[in-house]
Amino acid sequence: MSDVEHHASATGDVEKVARDSSQAATGVGPHVDNSDPDEALKLVAGEAVVLTPEDEKRLLRKIDRNMMPLLCVVYGLNYLDKTTLSYASVMGIRNDLHLVGQDYSWIASVFYFGYLFWEWPTNRLLQRLPLAKYSAFNVIMWGLTLCCLAAVKDFGGAIAVRFFLGAFEAAVSPGFALFTSQWYTKKEQGTRVGWWFSFNGWAQIVGGFVAYGIAVGTEAHPILIKSWQLIFLVTGFFTAFMGGLFLYLMPDSQLNARFLTQQERVMAVERIRINQQGVGNKHFKWYQCKEALTDPMIWAFVMYSAISSIPNGGVSNYFSQLIVSFGFTENQSLLLGAPGGAIQIITLLIAGHFGDRLKNRILFGAAGVLIAAIGLLLILLLPLSNSGGRLAGYYLYQSSSTGFVALLGLISTNVAGWTKKTTAAAMYLVAYCVGNIIGPQVFQSTDAPQYRNANITILVCMFVAFAILIFINIWCRRQNKIKATVRASPGYAKVDGQEFLDLTDRENPEFIYSL
Repeated sequence: MSDVEHHASATGDVEKVARDSSQAATGVGPHVDNSDPDEALKLVAGEAVVLTPEDEKRLLRKIDRNMMPLLCVVYGLNYLDKTTLSYASVMGIRNDLHLVGQDYSWIASVFYFGYLFWEWPTNRLLQRLPLAKYSAFNVIMWGLTLCCLAAVKDFGGAIAVRFFLGAFEAAVSPGFALFTSQWYTKKEQGTRVGWWFSFNGWAQIVGGFVAYGIAVGTEAHPILIKSWQLIFLVTGFFTAFMGGLFLYLMPDSQLNARFLTQQERVMAVERIRINQQGVGNKHFKWYQCKEALTDPMIWAFVMYSAISSIPNGGVSNYFSQLIVSFGFTENQSLLLGAPGGAIQIITLLIAGHFGDRLKNRILFGAAGVLIAAIGLLLILLLPLSNSGGRLAGYYLYQSSSTGFVALLGLISTNVAGWTKKTTAAAMYLVAYCVGNIIGPQVFQSTDAPQYRNANITILVCMFVAFAILIFINIWCRRQNKIKATVRASPGYAKVDGQEFLDLTDRENPEFIYSL
């Protein structure tokens, strides 16, 4: 039998192989196409690459030094630009735009209608276009769009600008997940996702101080524009500036990384061979899209994203008003939101580090969700006079992002095949949009200022999200056992260059799911 014939007989969906012992020995399935490999195969084909531990450590430090600062700062701005609306809500925007009833909630929600509208097309473009250049375009455009919020005069104008803001920001999370899977091994990805996502917390800290400084400064020294307009301009122009740096400095992949020598580019590709995923394939493959739409693990990711995003959509737009409801002034609320960012940073870094080190990101993510539930119980059960205790509950709630980040990282780690990966990312973030659209609507104006019903809804969501994480952990363990059975079957043979043939996680018996 020729190599190609053996290759074709060696592929197949792992679960089907496990059910049919007559196929178990043959390994991989019908979708292997040697003429359409991952881009990385073009770089490493025929290369004899030997990576010593010292070489790999040196290369990893160089990659971190050149990639992580940009990813971290831009992702922090992604969060800051969304939450400037919360700061503006206690700086006068509601009165100046003549907002009544649920108007503010709809301005918060419409961001995610834009995100939802453009999420699937932007994921296709992330696969089809140069990754860094398309990402940078979106960063620049969302910064300039945020500046436009300073010019709105009424509810309709705010709705229009927030919709386009959501559309441009739709590329950020899936794009950054692709960067992480391109450059880092599975055991490194959880920590790196934790690093760049933790800058949401830094954004909350910096944003709180900036908003407070602008609010107090414009009160003491009035200027031609309102304080809430100034915060939109400051954050928007800085975001556009960072988008320009991103365009100039960030490589699309190892193949055009200017900070690496040619030999280092080959080494950078070789070191991620263990991922069984490659660095990118620009061709859309319908079978991979179908697999994503029928994979129980992906649907569990989607359910988690939708459920956990209901609290996120509400709290990220109402946290300043929640802190005011604990008994603090509006200006104090701008500062008191900052420690919540510190809690988010600490819990994300701890969960990411120990999740990778102990090889169980999912359970560490679930632990953060439980801590958040405890925080919500404090807000609900402590007497209204206990301002400090309820504020502490809000701070504990900030650990809730550990679960979302764990699964966002697992899209990088546990989903293979570039069409399947981008499809799964789109599904995950569409669900994220749906949850975030619902979130502000659970904060009804009739429940102000305590929003007790909203807090109860958020608590229920946290417990459901925790249960979904446990299911995903169990599912991945089961799939790994099935794959181990396939690899142990008599006659099984690994296909040459299999790591770079753009196989999906389910059809590649060598693929092992991270927990």
